[in-house]
Amino acid sequence: MIKQPLKNKITFKKNELVTLLVVALIFLESFILEINFILPLFLLGVYFYLRNTKLKYNLLYISCLFVLLFVFSYFVIRNGIPFYYIPFAAFPMLCTILFASLELSLLLTLVAAFSISFLSNNNYLGLLFFTSGVMSLVLVRNARTRSVIIRTGFIIGAIQALALFFINNFKINFTDTYSMFALNGLVSSIIVIGFLPIFEYIFNTITNISLLELADFNHPLLQRMVLEAPGTYHHSLVVGNLSEAACQAVGANALLARIGAYYHDIGKLQKPEYFSENINSKFGKHDNLTPTMSRLVIMNHVNEGVELARKHNLNSKLIDFIKQHHGTSLVYYFYRRALESLEEDNEVLEEGFRYPGPKPNSKEVAIVLLADSVEAASRALKDPAPINIRNVVH
Repeated sequence: MIKQPLKNKITFKKNELVTLLVVALIFLESFILEINFILPLFLLGVYFYLRNTKLKYNLLYISCLFVLLFVFSYFVIRNGIPFYYIPFAAFPMLCTILFASLELSLLLTLVAAFSISFLSNNNYLGLLFFTSGVMSLVLVRNARTRSVIIRTGFIIGAIQALALFFINNFKINFTDTYSMFALNGLVSSIIVIGFLPIFEYIFNTITNISLLELADFNHPLLQRMVLEAPGTYHHSLVVGNLSEAACQAVGANALLARIGAYYHDIGKLQKPEYFSENINSKFGKHDNLTPTMSRLVIMNHVNEGVELARKHNLNSKLIDFIKQHHGTSLVYYFYRRALESLEEDNEVLEEGFRYPGPKPNSKEVAIVLLADSVEAASRALKDPAPINIRNVVH
């Protein structure tokens, strides 16, 4: 449990170093041969594709960010506007927050910084933008609030103002320094905050900031669970805590798993009294239903959850938890009842008592699936002693 995360951490740092060396060699060759940024971009794309990193899946979205940056940079440079009016720091911050990959963001920052330097025929510009870009992506790497982004903007503005001071041979120009601080740093952070919701929607992703907003227990769906399905609400909280701890151990997105667990069973709000965690008496609604009807009610909470999620505009990443948290598992209790029931004259097909899926498509959803099963099985124990829970899990 301890060695695996350490191994992942060391490998991640090694990948970052290899990435940095590869891109450094590409741009060194570009400077020596005096070629433009097209070749470095092409070589970098090939390198990413061969490494099977997130670029393969996010190539269109990354291209959109590049186009926005270069169109604005081209306008600034070709119209003789000072280069420090380019809000470059917004680019690495957006990449880091949206794609959640420091290695990917580092590479994209290198490409963008030195490509703009080629565009402007200013070698110092690439170094300046790269330095500020690396600082910005490091500062927002684990950002969970908008205040972190604003604070990063102030810090980046100060760093770039200091860098400009050195580039100008220690000559102070208050107009330049103020512009670097106010426009390049602060405006960059404002751009990030303003465009994040738009890019989340377009890129079909979700950031830590949005996840924490969904963690607010005043959300209408969570409020409904507290009042209408308190057992499901408590179950979801426990599954969230279990999933978060498991994700931290294996290097998955712990926050995404926790929030996904909070909402994975919202479909039970439609008929909460049919689920065991919400039943207080010995007699339940299923006593008057055939196993086949009970199976339909139980399995339908997935579809009803998806409908509720879309009605409340939940991100598709969270809808995946609702769709996939049972995978293709068997509704075993009612399957056994169907086999034992005298009312069932026809053959009982196991496939009819299985969830339609799909199976989990991410580590986070798979962990929630396991945590969901473990919590339910542990709750059903008459004696929930640690040894008994351990036997259930293993």
